[in-house]
Amino acid sequence: MRLSRSASLLAAATLLTAATAGCSGATRNGDGTTDAAYRVTPDTPAAKGAIPSFTWSLYAEPQTLDYAVAYDYPPNTVLANVCEQLFRVTPDLRIAPGLAVKSANPDPLTWVYTLREGVKFHDGATMTADDVVASLQRHLDPATGSSWGSAFKNVDSIEKTGPLEVTIHLTKPDVLLNELLAASPGTVESAAYLARAGKDYGSPRGGVDCTGPYAVDTWAQGDSLTLKKNPAYWDTALAPKADSVKFVFIQDPAARANAFLSGSVDGGYLVPSASLAQLRASDRGTVHFGPNTAAAGLAVLDLQGTLGDLRVRQALSKALDRTAVVKAAAAGVGTPAKAPAAQAAWGIAPDRTAGYFAALPEPVYDLAAARKLVQEAGAGGRKVVIATSSLAPEISVVANAVQSAGKQIGLDVELRPVAPDAYTALFVDPAARKGIDLVVTNGYDNTPDPLEFYQSLRTGDFGNYGNWSNPAYDELFDRAIAASDPAARADLTAQLQQIAVNELPSIPLYEAPYSLFLNKRITGAPTGIAQLYYPWAATIGAAN
Repeated sequence: MRLSRSASLLAAATLLTAATAGCSGATRNGDGTTDAAYRVTPDTPAAKGAIPSFTWSLYAEPQTLDYAVAYDYPPNTVLANVCEQLFRVTPDLRIAPGLAVKSANPDPLTWVYTLREGVKFHDGATMTADDVVASLQRHLDPATGSSWGSAFKNVDSIEKTGPLEVTIHLTKPDVLLNELLAASPGTVESAAYLARAGKDYGSPRGGVDCTGPYAVDTWAQGDSLTLKKNPAYWDTALAPKADSVKFVFIQDPAARANAFLSGSVDGGYLVPSASLAQLRASDRGTVHFGPNTAAAGLAVLDLQGTLGDLRVRQALSKALDRTAVVKAAAAGVGTPAKAPAAQAAWGIAPDRTAGYFAALPEPVYDLAAARKLVQEAGAGGRKVVIATSSLAPEISVVANAVQSAGKQIGLDVELRPVAPDAYTALFVDPAARKGIDLVVTNGYDNTPDPLEFYQSLRTGDFGNYGNWSNPAYDELFDRAIAASDPAARADLTAQLQQIAVNELPSIPLYEAPYSLFLNKRITGAPTGIAQLYYPWAATIGAAN
């Protein structure tokens, strides 16, 4: 049965909610005991009142607030409260109407969007179809350098078909584009402001002019970024409870934890794993765990060097003790990963997910087999360079584990330090990846459809960092992206997953829930990865 895309997304995401909300997990030891038991819920208790302001930590300063190149946690954490998309990802991982009230798919090559009336930009201008067309078309312009350009690869044209109606014409069916309009690709900015700001758009000097519950107030480079309440925000259900939000940039993980404990910072997402136990035991606040579509892995950046031989990639995978990595990198809060995409990302087919993952091989820790593969490949003593950084403890922990594993199986693994503020560049700038074979990633889906993740391994995709190419994979992907039935698409995606596990363009490591720290004076924040697109700051208020 063919459903409208928005209806099928809502159905899939609702099933995902039932599967994830309120669940618990732990790392299982060999003796059957468990460590670091945790509970996953989508929200914290609702706020009981308004507050003047609160302070939030980011592990790095956003390089830009240009939505077209927002491709990492820091910029999206800010933009989620400032700019909005045609659709909205809710805390329980549903897709809901946003700046578009509905969509229609009259034929496989056409999407029609009806826009919300009366929405105002921060400067007071009213949103129209012209703004939506200008915002989306930026992703098609090579001069923009959009990190999301591949999402529009099948777009023929984007046109205004009414004062509050926009139509997208495709060259071939593409189920992912409509879904991704709930993420950065669907962000709407003022067309007039884009023209006025020009190349300065998104910078501290150029700024942004969007429709969210908060507007950018000040940006002190290297120190902080402050948002102010938008009194004319269209969604009264999400009217901000705080007049202002101050983001502070704290790169050192220990310093972030100390800021939580001292009360100089009220909260933050992505709690440093090395401090999880200390923060969970503190009476200054609470660590919460939320739904997460992300999985940690090792992206292969260079398939022309040592890791170009599949046997070497297989050997490195077998040489990694994932249970030990989970304990060291995630404080025991997580499980070894069987595939590059997290199991929680399979909201499209929650009733089939267990079967898909049961069909995958267990990630076996076998040093003897790994040594044999290295010998068979003639790779003994060959160099593998992995990026490491003080940006987050997990990165250095994993990099050190890879170096140790490589040494045990005959590889020469070199650690290449990367400055915290430059680590993001490894994922957006091919030149920054030169000379590096591996990078620790935390790949996540922006939607409840795992095909979104596996799109990144398609030949030529922006997220295909190592330029891996497999014609059979590409042909299968083309079939999946045209499959309007969620069950059929899930079955095809499961086949893509199997190829990825067999070929290892990315080596799976572990899955962990999203983390959040809130001190005792505030509450109301959503806990999970939906915070990247949901206006989470608007829901935060007084705890008492």
